[in-house]
Amino acid sequence: MGESLNVTPKALFRPLADAIADLVHDGDTVALEGFTHLIPFAAGHELIRQGRRDLTLIRMTPDLLYDQMIGHGCARKLVFSWGGNPGVGSLHRLRDAIENGWPHSLEIEEHSHAAMANAYAAGAAGMPSAFFRGYLGTDLPSVNPSIRFVTCPFTQEQLACVPAHRPDVAIVHAQKADRNGNVLLEGIVGVQKEAVLAAKRSLVTVEEIVDDFSSSGPNAVVLPSWTITAIAVVPGGAHPSYASGYYSRDNSFYIAWDAIARDRAIFAEWMKENVLAENPEVFRWRAGLC
Repeated sequence: MGESLNVTPKALFRPLADAIADLVHDGDTVALEGFTHLIPFAAGHELIRQGRRDLTLIRMTPDLLYDQMIGHGCARKLVFSWGGNPGVGSLHRLRDAIENGWPHSLEIEEHSHAAMANAYAAGAAGMPSAFFRGYLGTDLPSVNPSIRFVTCPFTQEQLACVPAHRPDVAIVHAQKADRNGNVLLEGIVGVQKEAVLAAKRSLVTVEEIVDDFSSSGPNAVVLPSWTITAIAVVPGGAHPSYASGYYSRDNSFYIAWDAIARDRAIFAEWMKENVLAENPEVFRWRAGLC
């Protein structure tokens, strides 16, 4: 008989609170990814409620969710490319942490979008670093020692080099999971696939469980069950961002967040009422699904 294959068990369907409690620990490096839509707000709020601290957060484009996590004191370090409230302005809790050390100091490691995408791809491939054409004519290498340059041994071309992203945990939101633990993401796809493949552990929140993915569109990615550690069903879990085919972006909330986040006391009260005192079920209502 031949050797038996070492196959990862199928993803476990679990309540969100249980999955976060088991998968994310203080001091972990965590990537909560999503680009424009499918941003895992419900999972991020559960991290906040469970009081996680000293996290290194990775995100290609940190927006409101990371502003909330940083303002609540979850993060020790942020590895990112561009951070802001899309179409509105700054992330005021992020700025307060960097400029004033509130609620405590925050270490930052800033990259370009290209570097972040390549670092995730390198991590997904099990490589120690990423090599690419980039960082020419920019000052970022002078303030980020993680950006290096190497000479290609074949062409003598100078290439940028950054460490691969290998998070302890990757968390993403998707539209569907089937009953075997495979996950479907549709619409604008960022680096969710690469983040999950690069991570030691992964959690996916989904809108629903289906029998199959026969109705999927042409712009889709399927994450096989062996790539996923846990799946939690959280309808509306990407709100106030959107989930293509399920609900729209809550543009009014992004506008309202600017005033909420500017003031420490208003921010703290908002977090108390809308995050700490709530549970994942509230996202179904917020997204208009009930």
